Amino acid sequence: MDIKNINYSFGAGTALYTVIMAGGSGSRLWPSSRSLFPKQFLSISGSDTMLQATLSRVCFIDSNISIICNDEHRFVVAQQAQEFGAELNSIILEPAGRNTAPAIALAAFDALESNSGESAPLLLVMAADHVIEDVAAFHAAVEVARVQAEAGKVVTFGIVPESAHTGYGYIQRGAESGNGAFAVSRFVEKPDLETAQSYLDDGGYYWNSGMFLFAADVYLAELKAFRPDIYDACEKAYLGKSRDVDFLRIDAEAFKACPDESIDYAVMEKTDKAVVVPLSAGWSDVGAWSSLWEIGDQDASGNVSSGDVLSYNTSNSYVRAEHRLVATVGLDNIVVVETNDAVLVAAKDQVQDVKKIVESLKAQGRSEVSQHRHVYRPWGVYDSIDNGERYQVKRITVKPGAKLSVQMHHHRAEHWIVVSGTAKVTNGDKEIMLTENQSTYIPVGVVHALENPGVIPLELIEVQSGSYLGEDDIVRFEDRYGRAPKA
Repeated sequence: MDIKNINYSFGAGTALYTVIMAGGSGSRLWPSSRSLFPKQFLSISGSDTMLQATLSRVCFIDSNISIICNDEHRFVVAQQAQEFGAELNSIILEPAGRNTAPAIALAAFDALESNSGESAPLLLVMAADHVIEDVAAFHAAVEVARVQAEAGKVVTFGIVPESAHTGYGYIQRGAESGNGAFAVSRFVEKPDLETAQSYLDDGGYYWNSGMFLFAADVYLAELKAFRPDIYDACEKAYLGKSRDVDFLRIDAEAFKACPDESIDYAVMEKTDKAVVVPLSAGWSDVGAWSSLWEIGDQDASGNVSSGDVLSYNTSNSYVRAEHRLVATVGLDNIVVVETNDAVLVAAKDQVQDVKKIVESLKAQGRSEVSQHRHVYRPWGVYDSIDNGERYQVKRITVKPGAKLSVQMHHHRAEHWIVVSGTAKVTNGDKEIMLTENQSTYIPVGVVHALENPGVIPLELIEVQSGSYLGEDDIVRFEDRYGRAPKA
């Protein structure tokens, strides 16, 4: 798909595609965030997750919404979008992380192919894990940026700084570009405190938000001009795409050959079309637990609490209880985060070093780095409630109409006890129906399957026993969700 052969013009009625980047390693907000369940899938405030809050912000636009995510996150993305009620244009799966420039290129190719209008579609590019408190101000900035993008500019949103922050990159504005936008003079790396203070005092610098608006063909043209290697790899990967249920899979081999590069380095720092639109909307990239303290509702003692928390003589602290009562006494400037399998206690000014804990967990091969006790699957969720030598107990919830794969295990037997709902069970050559308080035993090596034929969730207890209980001891014979033969 060579963009030289696409004849588009800008103008009124240009289609808008919102591209939500939902990748992430799950390290900065550990232990709530894990590599298989990073922060964009968490409910930070209110009932919506960060991904759902991002979807909510863009519902005001008559736009097509695409989400780009890692292959291993695909079912969580699909489930949260479905729960929110969002109709998606695509869920684009990255077989490997290659940073933002390639990811956005894939979205641009997809928008160009699916758009039926006469003008090249615009892309509003956002991260799934940002907080924007003033949605009306964000909407107004998007309208300013849209005018610039329709004129062929490559627009970035610059956050009006509220402090001399050293954790963000900065954008220096140049001459006025019209309608409240400015040409980009330069991008600046994360500064030291003295330099950040000088930027704040100057008034002509903005935090780099990592949000953009531009025409799909303009972005691809700039990418091709400055990084033809990235363009060529992404074009090849996209042309080798295939559809898999709700997902758009690209050619894995071609994409893995693509260089790893951010849009800032690949395009924004090189193009002469860069424009910055100032945004003052209570923005945060929630880069650490201290960010949630900064944007949270602080009580008279300067504390921000979430969940079942009791505090005495505690000040300027962030305390998050997810599953049980957490009590604090005599603390100041501390972060406490409790999950059902880990607790973090950290000095608030050192929470950036949580990644050191994650690195240690990874080096030890511990499961707490990758997943919670609660593990989401396309058919529902399971909770590993107990385990020991040669046994494991799980609480399994299967969504109405959902079915686990037809499978067998080489090393473990399983005993299923139905707690509520109805289970349709394949156990070897038998097919049986189980209801509340009924059970079945599945020996090692027997082919089996579990389905919820009812209209309410199926809940059951699974007791596994055997010499090896890992999730990779699964041989799949049939799977409606397109998963591989192994787990």
